[in-house]
Amino acid sequence: MIDTEVEFNMMAALETMDSRLNTIRAGRANPAMVNGIMVDYYGTPTPIQSLANMTVPEARTLMIKPFDRGCIKDVVKAIQEANLGINPTDNGECVILTVPQLTEERRREYVKQAKQIAEDTKVALRKVRQEANEDIKKDESITEDDEKRMLEEVQQLINDYNKKVEEKLKEKEEELMKV
Repeated sequence: MIDTEVEFNMMAALETMDSRLNTIRAGRANPAMVNGIMVDYYGTPTPIQSLANMTVPEARTLMIKPFDRGCIKDVVKAIQEANLGINPTDNGECVILTVPQLTEERRREYVKQAKQIAEDTKVALRKVRQEANEDIKKDESITEDDEKRMLEEVQQLINDYNKKVEEKLKEKEEELMKV
C-alpha cells in the first residue's frame, strides 16, 4: 500500500485548484471573489472576511456588511484598489457589488485562465508522483515485486486525480460559458 502522504499531497493540490477556480467570477456574485482583499483597518491590513458578513441576495449582487460601520470607506477603497473590475456602491450600512454580465471575449479569457489553473494542478500532481516514485525506488527494504506494485498504485492514483482535475475544469468551463 502506498503512503497516505502521497494521497494527502494530491488532495491538497486539488483543493488549491478549487480555491483558485473560485476566484474566477462567472457572471454571478460569489463571496470568494473578494477573498484575499486586505482592508486597512485602523492601520492594520485585515482580510475583508474578518471585518464583514457577506451575502448574495441576488445572483449578480454581493452585499458586504461590515461589523463596524466606521470602516465602510476603507472596505470600498480596498475593493477599488483590488481591481476586480466591479465598482462598489456604499449605502452607509453596507457595500454592494453588482457583477456585470460577462462579454463573450471575457468569458473565453476566463476559460483560458481556468485551463492554466488546471495545468498548474497537473504539474503539481506530477511532482507529487515523481517524489513518491523516487522514495519507493530508494527504499531498499522493498522487494522488486512490491516496488513494481507500489509504482503502479501511484500511477493509478495520479490517473484518478487527473480525471478529477478534468471534471472540475469541465464544470468551470460550462459555468463560465453559460449565459
